[in-house]
Amino acid sequence: MLAGAMLWLVLMSISLHAFAQVAGTVTQLSGPMMAKKADGKVKILSLKSEVESGDTLITEKATYALVKFIDNSEITLKPGTTFVVEQFAYQAEQPDGDQASFNLVKGGLRSLSGLLGKRNKEKFSLKTPVATIGIRGTYFTAEYIGAGGYVSPLSSLAKTGAPAAPTLAPGLYTSVTTGQIVVSNPGGTLNIVAGQFGFTPTGNSPTMLVPESSGLQFTLPVKLGSNAPGAPNQPHTAPKSGGVDCEVR
Repeated sequence: MLAGAMLWLVLMSISLHAFAQVAGTVTQLSGPMMAKKADGKVKILSLKSEVESGDTLITEKATYALVKFIDNSEITLKPGTTFVVEQFAYQAEQPDGDQASFNLVKGGLRSLSGLLGKRNKEKFSLKTPVATIGIRGTYFTAEYIGAGGYVSPLSSLAKTGAPAAPTLAPGLYTSVTTGQIVVSNPGGTLNIVAGQFGFTPTGNSPTMLVPESSGLQFTLPVKLGSNAPGAPNQPHTAPKSGGVDCEVR
């Protein structure tokens, strides 16, 4: 009976592993990143590491990471980001099975939509603490700043007599490179088009347009940015795309 129980446990382990959905692969990495698995185990990721549904990705304070998903979408994580791949399923021949659910807990990302987002807009969602973002064929950035706000490291220059670097209030900062986004929450709804920048203070506050200087820059390291869409170290460049949109609810 003991042997039978052990065999059952082995088969169950193999079965669970077989059903683990590979969502994407780490294709570029500038420093340490770890994945907390759905079962609580922690794994250090490297180039070519697989990312699965249920993974919580955590980048260190100097780490940029690019994950390419199986539908050819890409998400680039900034340093100090916590990002959850809640569920991801994509098969080219089975569009009814599409599902992509993400959660930006803190930090920032840049997203380039893939085939799933283009053919099944309603199946894609990116949650943040103050809004949920739905995407279709859009290239955009999103960054959530938690309580306490953000102070640029350059603020130390103020001690030398240079002007103090700006601080950023808590909230969700968004920018669109191609396409359009609609940001809405109980506080209201706002359309943001390519070249514009938005700020949502809280989940109950209306989103507002802000100058570019009010947002955080997304400047990749030269090595990492050299293979990214658009020119290296340009935070708001992307391949041309027509008739695309992104919706934030």
